[in-house]
Amino acid sequence: MANLLDIRRRIKSVKNTQQITKAMKMVSAAKLKRASDRVVNARPFANKMGDVLGELSGQTTEDLHHPLLDIRGDQRYLLVLVTADKGLCGAFNTNLLKAAQNFVKKHPEQSIDLIAIGRKGRDFFRRRRAEIVSEYVGLTGKGRVEFAEALEVAHHVIKRFTEDEELDKVFLIFNEFKSVLTQRVVIQQLLPISRATDSEDPGAAPAEEMKEYIYEQTPAEIFSRLLPRLVETQIFRALLESIASEQGARMTAMDSASKNAGELISSLTLNMNRVRQAAITREIIEIVSGAAAL
Repeated sequence: MANLLDIRRRIKSVKNTQQITKAMKMVSAAKLKRASDRVVNARPFANKMGDVLGELSGQTTEDLHHPLLDIRGDQRYLLVLVTADKGLCGAFNTNLLKAAQNFVKKHPEQSIDLIAIGRKGRDFFRRRRAEIVSEYVGLTGKGRVEFAEALEVAHHVIKRFTEDEELDKVFLIFNEFKSVLTQRVVIQQLLPISRATDSEDPGAAPAEEMKEYIYEQTPAEIFSRLLPRLVETQIFRALLESIASEQGARMTAMDSASKNAGELISSLTLNMNRVRQAAITREIIEIVSGAAAL
């Protein structure tokens, strides 16, 4: 049985850890409010922009030829993986890494390059000697990302897909923020941008129900400006979703850690009282035995 001094040291250590986890929970709660507000504000624009451009591209199949819409082969993939820079956020990074590994396993015949956004994803695949063509560390770690930072990633992806023509498809993996307790791993095809007429969804609207648009410029000029912006917006939204999901996951994990520390402190305190009571009882027995002997 551990002595009294060891138990007291253990209780002090657990209390110090509990103070850290409580502080991290409070910091994540403050960051989560700002991050979730930005996600809620960005979603309608990103979703509506994708819907409108999808319908427009579907109505201009004969007149429009844009590199971001070109359907090529099915051999060269680029995977953009968005993870966190730090740990202590539950299964946030683990779920993303598992999804990326499963994606690679499901496409054994394809050549897959990787863009790692976040230190955790970069370190994980670097140890496994994956083909990391670019890495971006520090974008999500500070708890806030600017649109200019997302532009750097988007321009790199667009350049490889259009100018260099090194890729057939580009996929994006990130955690979508649902609530503080729930984050959903999303695997989204980023490029080529799908046309509305290519949709095989049985619930999609018939062609006659699709909206018609009047162009003030030529479709080619409009799409040359808006299609790259759509890619930039989708990447920016993924970064915002990832930051909010990370803070929610860390807040939940630190709350659970604080509760577990409290339970451990109670258990250690009870054990300490038992040890102390046993020592007192033993001393009393020794005193009584000595007195009886005299």
